[in-house]
Amino acid sequence: HVQLVESGGGSVQAGGSLRLSCQVSGYKFGICMGWFRQAPGKEREGIGSLYTGGGSAYYTDSVQGRFTISQDKNAKNRLYLQMNSLKTEDTGTYYCAAKVGSWCHFKADFGYWGQGTQVTVS
Repeated sequence: HVQLVESGGGSVQAGGSLRLSCQVSGYKFGICMGWFRQAPGKEREGIGSLYTGGGSAYYTDSVQGRFTISQDKNAKNRLYLQMNSLKTEDTGTYYCAAKVGSWCHFKADFGYWGQGTQVTVS
């Protein structure tokens, strides 16, 4: 059973940086990981995805060039979302998620979700 735990949220001023972590367990081989966020009063949106078995990450346009998804070099089951040049519109609850099967992209349907972590940019 796949389980995910996020950490690293907090409050930051616009222009600052934060790094979120996601610890994933319960799988044996590569798995597709995604990062999502939900702003107050808005629908949840996918912001990026990465296949842990290798390959490039995908990002939505609003975070391209500012956010980076990566794996821990020493612990492949830990992923990071590095967020730079944060804007007030980046405020929201951030979730990491996982899916199995083909098509690793944040627009796909993800079946496993973390509990979420709050990011506030002021």
